[in-house]
Amino acid sequence: MQPIIKVRDVKTIFESRVVHDGLNLTINRGEIYGLLGPSGCGKTTLLREMVMLQPFSGGTIEILGYDIRNIRQEDAQKLRQNWGVLFQAGALFSSLSIAENIALPLQEYTDLSEKMIEEIVKFKINLVGLKSRDALLYPSQISGGMKKKAALARSLAMDPKLLFLDEPTSGLDPISARDFDALILKLRSLLGLTIVMVSHDLQSIYDTLDRVAIIDNKKIAYEGTLSEVTLVQSDFIQTFFRGYYEQ
Repeated sequence: MQPIIKVRDVKTIFESRVVHDGLNLTINRGEIYGLLGPSGCGKTTLLREMVMLQPFSGGTIEILGYDIRNIRQEDAQKLRQNWGVLFQAGALFSSLSIAENIALPLQEYTDLSEKMIEEIVKFKINLVGLKSRDALLYPSQISGGMKKKAALARSLAMDPKLLFLDEPTSGLDPISARDFDALILKLRSLLGLTIVMVSHDLQSIYDTLDRVAIIDNKKIAYEGTLSEVTLVQSDFIQTFFRGYYEQ
């Protein structure tokens, strides 16, 4: 296994509140890796730290060989082009159509012609299971599931190596959620992606994740596959996963 992300002794402190107190985890190339834990434990905070949207107080995060805490501006810009991010609510620009939302990173970061960008946008729309006629619609005109797919298409616009997903199935009905899980698995296989995902959705966790890190009480309570997670001595872990095994 080739590590693509290394988190070492990461500490996060907001004023006097300690969120993370020495997190350690390793994410390997090609896997779908889950960040799990109780509400408020800092899952999304860690994801935001990984994508350089939020500073952390101590330790190191290394992504694709770069120490992001001591990275030069030009290297940071290059690194950002190697990943895509799907935010929990999609974060689509409401004043832009789906096609314009997907085209935006290509217009900002490449010298491609408008014709080439148009072709890439069409391909990405089709890739995530949207119809070509959806391209002209605006976020206010589409369903929650379509918004997630449109935001996913935008996150894939630059052909990233890494994909970060924050609660990708939240707000979706069960059928749409399982459809989205299947799409994630298909894209990983098709594009060779490494995917880091924050989730509370037990079905999604068991259907998609190769390995997980469970944050509890400011530390990593467990890192590994789901097959042995119920053996971990943690009240949170036992309570969280019991519901799945009792189905």
